[in-house]
Amino acid sequence: MDRYGVIKIHLDELIKVRGISKNKLSQRAEMQRTQLNNYCNNTITRLDIDVLARLCSVLDCEIGELLEFIPAEK
Repeated sequence: MDRYGVIKIHLDELIKVRGISKNKLSQRAEMQRTQLNNYCNNTITRLDIDVLARLCSVLDCEIGELLEFIPAEK
């Protein structure tokens, strides 16, 4: 874990809860499948606020459902 904490992306869980396929989500959110997989696997290093807005819109969720800040352990 980073010394400042980390941001965890809960996209994979939201996809399952909403019952939408990754292919359908990538089409509706206008994302490439590899980019979507990077968000699902928490392997991206820079968040794109436009992508986050599209994901929230398509999944009908709040940003707090998609992202979680986990503080560093002291």
